[in-house]
Amino acid sequence: MIVVYGLKNCDSCRKARGWLEGQGIAHRFHDLRADGFPGERLPAWLSAVGWETLLNRRGTTWRQLPEETRAGAGAETVAELLEAYPALIKRPVFDLPDGQVLVGFAAAQQAALADAGSK
Repeated sequence: MIVVYGLKNCDSCRKARGWLEGQGIAHRFHDLRADGFPGERLPAWLSAVGWETLLNRRGTTWRQLPEETRAGAGAETVAELLEAYPALIKRPVFDLPDGQVLVGFAAAQQAALADAGSK
């Protein structure tokens, strides 16, 4: 089963969940705030997609961080930063049954999700 990690109020997450339901693809949603931060998944995500992809630098949470925190964000510090501020994770994050990790909800992710849902 596909696990979708995100925030319940995130537009991209709502869109992805609606699309998955419309396609009849079995999935489970994990809210990063309400259900807790999945710290055990973070190393796998970072390994699969890299910290640059996982870190959301476009959101309000990023802009509200002190300049020194933003300037110091890098491979060595990003895991701690993402755990402290789950909204800094680019959303949604999809854990597919085959171990693949997808981030975001563009056409490429939709195609991969459709493929995973058909298996």
